[in-house]
Amino acid sequence: MINGIKNNASNIFDSIKHIDDNGNEYWLARELQKVLNYQRWDKFSDVINKAKSACECSKNIIENHFSQVGNMVLIGSSAKRKIMDYQLSHYAC
Repeated sequence: MINGIKNNASNIFDSIKHIDDNGNEYWLARELQKVLNYQRWDKFSDVINKAKSACECSKNIIENHFSQVGNMVLIGSSAKRKIMDYQLSHYAC
C-alpha cells in the first residue's frame, strides 16, 4: 500500500510540473498549494517562508529555488488582477 501512495503522490507532483525555456523543472506555488490541500494562500505562504529559512540554513541560495513571479487571474466580470506566486525548484518543493 505504501508504494501505491508514493506513486500517486509522484504522479500528482509530476502533473503540475512546468519546464522553462532552458529545460529546468519548476512548480508554481499556487498550484502546489491546491495539491497539498491548503485552502488559503496566507497559510501556504507561511510554509514557503519556513522553507526559505530552511534553504538559507542549509547554505543554499534562496533565489535559486524560490523565484517570485506574478500571474494574472480573473476576478470576475472579465477583470484581471496580478497575484504573487513563486516558481519553486525541486529542492524548494
